[in-house]
Amino acid sequence: MEDVLFLAHVEEGGAVSPAALEALSVARQLAEGGKLTVGLIGGATGKAAGAIGGCGASRWLAVEGEAFTQARYGSDVIAAEAICRAAGAGIVVVAASSRWNRVLPGLAHRLGGRADTHVTGIAREGDSLRIHRWYYRQRLEGCLTRAQRPWCLAIESGVAPAWQGESGAPGVEKVAADAGAVRAKVTGVQAPSEDAQTIRPDAKLLFVTGAGWTKKQGDGQVHAKEAEEIIRNFLRQTRASLGSTKSLVDLGGEGQAVLPFLTHLNQVGQTGSTPRHPKGLATCCHGEEPHTVGWRFIAERRAVNLDPNCGWARGKADVLYVADAFAVMGAVNAKLGGG
Repeated sequence: MEDVLFLAHVEEGGAVSPAALEALSVARQLAEGGKLTVGLIGGATGKAAGAIGGCGASRWLAVEGEAFTQARYGSDVIAAEAICRAAGAGIVVVAASSRWNRVLPGLAHRLGGRADTHVTGIAREGDSLRIHRWYYRQRLEGCLTRAQRPWCLAIESGVAPAWQGESGAPGVEKVAADAGAVRAKVTGVQAPSEDAQTIRPDAKLLFVTGAGWTKKQGDGQVHAKEAEEIIRNFLRQTRASLGSTKSLVDLGGEGQAVLPFLTHLNQVGQTGSTPRHPKGLATCCHGEEPHTVGWRFIAERRAVNLDPNCGWARGKADVLYVADAFAVMGAVNAKLGGG
């Protein structure tokens, strides 16, 4: 069996991200019969190494320094290359974060290997390793193997359970890496306020809105403002992640009422977005195939719709509530608020 290197960035506070812990589970599986090496990158890696010290790695490598705390392609690829060359492993495993997805192709080029992102499964056939990965905005799945080494794999979130084990105090070898020639400088971070942020990948619930929220209701009137208040109130109390159908996002171009806090980034399915949450609740959308394809990684699916013959009723939802979403979500908000 081939030796495996698991690479991770140290998060703020010295933690290892949940997605990285999932990738660590995959790395441990791949390293059965071989040697597992852990490589950490960050300002200080001691706390992170201790948190996963019981993972069974035989070697620990780290690149440390203030230059490696922020996400920059130049410094990230230098640190990763230094660790990879020190480890000499044939398989390199990382979590498929935006930071690693940006770095991995350049890292593989520097090492003379190959890289694959969006990896959703692995399988051993004797000494051969095969992976499953997505193409064309996650609409097509392929199964492949490669002869080139090192083979750098970015593991999608939700593919494996997060590693859980005892902490430890491993002996970490410091690897030298010079980022002095990197010209990019991080001058600050611009981010929306916590309430304005609606896309939360780690949320336990995905709440999806459909075009019905902005259509005429039973009284013949549009209640977009009321819909906005109900949805915002629910998100504020549950910290759920917000999704939408393409039709709802595009209504503004048709001169119809819109929900101003929705963008194309909230679309599920049509943009290739396939969120992974334990539970999902769809409201006022009909369960069309292009939309529900983005739900394939949601574990438990529920929907609220006035039409008992909508797409969700055709085996796409575990539970369909035939009811008015305004009334249902208003009652849910009252319950959440203690009313």
